[in-house]
Order: sequence, then structure tokens, then C-alpha cells
Amino acid sequence: MGSREGHDDSFRLAAETLGRSIARRGCGLVYGGARVGLMGAVADAALREGGEVIGVIPHHLVEREMAHEGLTRLLRVDDMHARKAAMAEHADAFIALPGGIGTLEELFETWTWQYLGLHDKPIGVLDVNGFYRPLLTFLDHTVEHGFLNPETRSRLFAAADPDLLLERLVSAHHAQPATS
Repeated sequence: MGSREGHDDSFRLAAETLGRSIARRGCGLVYGGARVGLMGAVADAALREGGEVIGVIPHHLVEREMAHEGLTRLLRVDDMHARKAAMAEHADAFIALPGGIGTLEELFETWTWQYLGLHDKPIGVLDVNGFYRPLLTFLDHTVEHGFLNPETRSRLFAAADPDLLLERLVSAHHAQPATS
């Protein structure tokens, strides 16, 4: 999720819908800990619905991203590596909303970790107004040219509707074998 909102109000509306849907399902939200941008919109919406929200933010971003002090828990960590590790540890699934380089970096790192067998948690992109369509088309292109196998590609879920994406991720999570 991004620290910006983008130029289209539909991005923020989708983020708020996602936050409400997460809370209504009784799921918790783990995210980057900011009170700004789409990250803040998801967190605020989940909190308004009574959801549990855990933020993870590195010390050096507390002021820059304006740490959200109204969360269920705000974990302050040393750096970005610790942030991603803590979010991955606490999460059961991952969702990327429209965002910039930080969002894309986290999406691809999380997907790579899944590919390498470091986790088996479902991953999805919220394709608001076709935001991720060019990326999804490119990924299909990499399959066609033999640089990405179809199974790996199929493990990245996409939907324009937050509820549909959540349903796909929940179904994929429940389909995973239990780990001990």
C-alpha cells in the first residue's frame, strides 16, 4: 500500500472499502504504519469498523510517513528489512493497492519469497480502474516467453473489487496445507 493517494478518488474509495471488508470479516490488518496515503485510508476504515490494525514502521519513517498513533499496535523497527519481515510474520495474506516503487518492490519481494518457498501465503493486487492491468499483461508476456512459469503467475491474484479479492485470498489461504 502506498504513502500517497494518487490522482483518482476511486483509489481511496477502494482502500476504504478494503479496510471495512477486512474488519467485517473479522480479519486483522497488518500494514506499514503510516496515517497518510492509501495505507492510512485502509487503516482508518478498518479501525472505524472495529478491526484490529497493526502498523510496522521503521524509526526513520516515523516523521516522514507520519506514524499512525491510533492503531491497535504500532511496532517501531530499525529499518525497512525489519519492517517487511515483521509484516510478513504477522500477515496471513498480502494485498498490493495502487502504488509506486515501494509498493512494487514489496509486491515483488513477497512474491519472490513465495516462489522460493519462504512462505505459502496468498498474494493479490487490487486492480482499481485497471491500475495493474499493464503489469498483469507484462507478467503474462513473461510466461509466453518462458521467463515465468504459469503456476507462479497463477499464484498472483488480481481483482478490481476489494471483496472479490479478499474472497479469493481467503479461499487460497484455506486451501493451503496446514504447517506445523
